[in-house]
Amino acid sequence: MKTPPDEPLFEEPLQEKTIALDQRPLAERMRPRSLQEVFGQEHLLGQGCLLPKLVCENRIGNLIFAGPPGSGKTTLAHVIAKESGCRLLAINAVTSNVAELREALKLARYHTSSKCFLFVDEIHRFNKSQQDLLLPDVESGAARLIGATTHNPRYYVIDPLLSRSHLFTLEPLPEEIILSALKLALRDKERGLGSYKCKASAHALEAIAAMASGDLRRGYNCLETIVAGTAIGGEISGEAVHAFARERAIRYDRNEDEHYDTASAYIKSMRGGDPDAAVYWLAKMLAGGEDPRFIARRLVIFASEDVGLADSRALLVANAAFDCTERVGLPECELNLAHATLFLATCPKSNSSTLALGKAKKALKEKPAQRVPSAIRDRHGRNKKYQDDSDESYLYSHNFPENVSGQSYLEDSLSIYKPKVSGAEKAIAERLSRWQALKAKVQADGGMKKPD
Repeated sequence: MKTPPDEPLFEEPLQEKTIALDQRPLAERMRPRSLQEVFGQEHLLGQGCLLPKLVCENRIGNLIFAGPPGSGKTTLAHVIAKESGCRLLAINAVTSNVAELREALKLARYHTSSKCFLFVDEIHRFNKSQQDLLLPDVESGAARLIGATTHNPRYYVIDPLLSRSHLFTLEPLPEEIILSALKLALRDKERGLGSYKCKASAHALEAIAAMASGDLRRGYNCLETIVAGTAIGGEISGEAVHAFARERAIRYDRNEDEHYDTASAYIKSMRGGDPDAAVYWLAKMLAGGEDPRFIARRLVIFASEDVGLADSRALLVANAAFDCTERVGLPECELNLAHATLFLATCPKSNSSTLALGKAKKALKEKPAQRVPSAIRDRHGRNKKYQDDSDESYLYSHNFPENVSGQSYLEDSLSIYKPKVSGAEKAIAERLSRWQALKAKVQADGGMKKPD
């Protein structure tokens, strides 16, 4: 007779029995119980969408939900299991190990995939070997997987697992959706905060919704904390929300997606000549605990990559900001970073240095490397292996008008540097054009000789 394995603690019904409803956080108590109660995500759950139809008919396959914190990934896993009439076996990749994962798969096989879902939260935390362990059961249909991740699954979930799953991307919740959820939680006496009989002004709730930054869980946590500090039957004022906001931490995960997204916005704002946006993203990175040396390094790179010869002072300012960051440190070096950020954002822009280097590398890659013309080879090296008996002599540029001797410095001429006409580089373009004309005239006249 087929006997079930020991039921592990990660099975959802056991979890519900362990922790009383009134002891759970508000976000957990208010978790939607059906698709109709889910907030937002209209692009997945709206009228005419495929996902709700598949859920009602229990024809869901393997799913991967990707999205920011508090967007409803875990909620959808719970609701899908409930509406499909299936059991949900939930494990968290942060705390689970191979032994627990094997036990979960064993239990999923016992209950069969038609009556059970295996939910792996934070699936990106599993390494490749752990994700590989899921493949046989997922591929054979012995287990149905629902994975949730806050990271880009194309980078953090192995390709074989992705190819066997449907990927759905959840979006941050709009403020009006979060506002509706907060109002409901404030009224709900069974699962919410209705027993406190607190009232809140529209301004206060709007401020909390804005503070949530698309994360409904954060909005619930803010509301629950503020209500806990308010007398029963009292009113939540805008001042109370403002006081709470001063102590909140900005969501900024160093070395994660938020880090790279914010740094990208910072660089692109400076490149686009928007000092307001640039200094805003700088402030966000600093408030989130970003290493100021990382910011300073980006400024030094940007100075040559995006400003370049249009204003060569940019590199001096950026390098000075980097030096100040090393010598002075936080919090004072924030002023130096802001100074450099605003200077670079308002500089004329030119990427001619970047393009020129790229063209030179391309020429080296696609054609044989050129020999150094004999006229400009080193004549004084004590360790020269070969004697150069060429009659061609080097023409000292300072002996010619405007330092243009007409001599060539490549065996085969290349057009690599193309100056732009922004900032100081406009004058460089004019000077180079004049030199090229003068060099052509000297070469045409056969006058490449040292003047008397």
